[in-house]
Amino acid sequence: MDIKKYFKFLTPDIKACLFVIGVLVFILALYKPIIAFFGVLVLGYLIYYYWKDVHARKEEWTMYVEGLEEKFNSLTEHAVFNMPVPLTMIEEDGTISWYNTKFLTMMEEEEILNKKIGDLVSEIKIEDIFKEDKKPIDVKIENKYYKIYYNIVDNKKKANSDNLVAMLYWIDDTDFKLLKNRYRDEKIIICVAQVDNYDEVKSNTDEVNRPIVLAEIDKSINAFATSINGLVRKYENDKYIIIFENEHLKKLEAKRFNILDKIREIDLGNKIPITLSMGIGINGKDPNETYEYAKAAIDIALGRGGDQAVLKENDRLSFYGGKTKAVEKRNKVKSRVISHALRQLIDQSEKVFVMGHKNADMDSFGASIGILRAVENRNKKGFLVLKGSNPSIKNIYDRMAKEQPEYLNKTITPEEAIEIADKSSLLVVVDNHKPSFTEAPALLDIVEKVVLIDHHRRGAEFIKNPILVYLEPYASSTCELVTEILYYMEDKMELTNFEADALLAGISVDTKNFTFQTGVRTFEAASFLKRAGADTTSVKQLFKDDYDTYILKAEVVKNAFIVHGKMAISRLEENIDDSVLIAAQAANDLLNINGVMASFVLTLSNGKVHISGRSLGQISVQLILEKLGGGGHLTSAGTQLNDVTIDEAEKMLIDSIDEYLKEGEDK
Repeated sequence: MDIKKYFKFLTPDIKACLFVIGVLVFILALYKPIIAFFGVLVLGYLIYYYWKDVHARKEEWTMYVEGLEEKFNSLTEHAVFNMPVPLTMIEEDGTISWYNTKFLTMMEEEEILNKKIGDLVSEIKIEDIFKEDKKPIDVKIENKYYKIYYNIVDNKKKANSDNLVAMLYWIDDTDFKLLKNRYRDEKIIICVAQVDNYDEVKSNTDEVNRPIVLAEIDKSINAFATSINGLVRKYENDKYIIIFENEHLKKLEAKRFNILDKIREIDLGNKIPITLSMGIGINGKDPNETYEYAKAAIDIALGRGGDQAVLKENDRLSFYGGKTKAVEKRNKVKSRVISHALRQLIDQSEKVFVMGHKNADMDSFGASIGILRAVENRNKKGFLVLKGSNPSIKNIYDRMAKEQPEYLNKTITPEEAIEIADKSSLLVVVDNHKPSFTEAPALLDIVEKVVLIDHHRRGAEFIKNPILVYLEPYASSTCELVTEILYYMEDKMELTNFEADALLAGISVDTKNFTFQTGVRTFEAASFLKRAGADTTSVKQLFKDDYDTYILKAEVVKNAFIVHGKMAISRLEENIDDSVLIAAQAANDLLNINGVMASFVLTLSNGKVHISGRSLGQISVQLILEKLGGGGHLTSAGTQLNDVTIDEAEKMLIDSIDEYLKEGEDK
């Protein structure tokens, strides 16, 4: 038996004792009535004494409880009114029904009873307080920060009350906030800066002015570092490292890194403008990781054509600048190095896959054909990963089937490529650097050796760990880059007429027949292709459209409207197979209108809204459409939007244009 139960069992019960005594007195009365009489008297006395004792104890306990309640109420009232934490009681509609002295000292106004708490502290949203999740609210009053905790009390059960009330506890969080802000402001930011065209500026500046120009670059960068209390060190002729504190970053972002403009405006005898690229690393776990962020950011800035600042914080990227056209590099050493490296990689691989972007265009298709020629010349198995023909490449695809049907046997679907590919294969991605935009994104996870050849400005999304990268935003097209690779790959590169025409067609499309994004090397590549058998008349035949397509393009031009006096916007609401191609061509046609510097055409395709953007170079359609998740070039870009109507997409486009122009004005 439990010891507690045992002792409880042995503890006498007075009522039981009195009952036993009563029974014994009754029994005694049967035999000895006289003696029983005295027993009754004693029993009566005991009962009376017991009753009196219980009554006295009850009165004593009642007095004790009443005194304790009064003491507790007095103590509670004193504690609440004199609590060192500000308290406020508010009704369900936000009306202040009670507050203590500490809260009154917080506020500038003296008469605050029955006022709305939201009128006194605008950061408080009443609907947030009466939600089920009781998350603390952070507010700032004058120079102090408070964290508000609260309890909800249901007063509906009480008389004359039919609503909820909340008690707010205002905890002074100023010291923590100031410490947190100081910690954030004093975090180290590392910036790697590079003069994009240092060698070109140096070689194209007269010897007399050269020291002045180079000294002005150093002076401007040093002045920039001084303005943000930073440390700057020059570790190569054209490279700098700048270290400063995080508190200055917002000012730089507000000014949109105007150091880029100051460098570009240097005019002390230099014959070409000077441009600067900056990579800024933010919030690394330690200085080494922050520096790695900065190096990755400068690579992206250079990959996007330079003359811009790129901020990298973990996986988040921010872009500033990049509104000028990329400067063409005249040095062909890189083309030769890339060509020889690609030849070695092809020789080391049994199977080579060539893949462009979804909905292949002339540039993507022509570059793929050029790489397949290189693979064929090295006597290796080459495959073109392509879902099939589309309106953009229909003419050249049909010509390939007629003139070089062997290419059809090398053309495989993404599913077939995934099935036969292995780790030892080589994958060459052309005219795209975003994994999600490739024909077969899963193929990138299978093949370990990936080569990237592209001419688009680098975006936030990028193929992971390519073994070889040839990304040159200055180039007119990927076909131009592939043509240079073919030129250096063999002593005498043999191309068929079809292959030469395919490469020239890709260049023609992206340069709009050699009018945009065209440099000296573009004409050199075209000259090489012409000598290889390309025929401009045959190439022009590849761009012919049927009558219905011309009618649709005319409708798009007819329905266009102008925004900001210089940008044309129109839409093609016909959901047809070649709507994206027609939209792109119509965007080009809209540039022929006087005063139009940029054009955008929206269209529907496969349940998505596609936007094609084109410009004459003064406006960066790439920066505008990047805000909507797209990308491309200064003069040619596009994007696609999911789960929106064409009207919603048009509004999003106009908002993006407004934001772009606002940034330009701030600049």
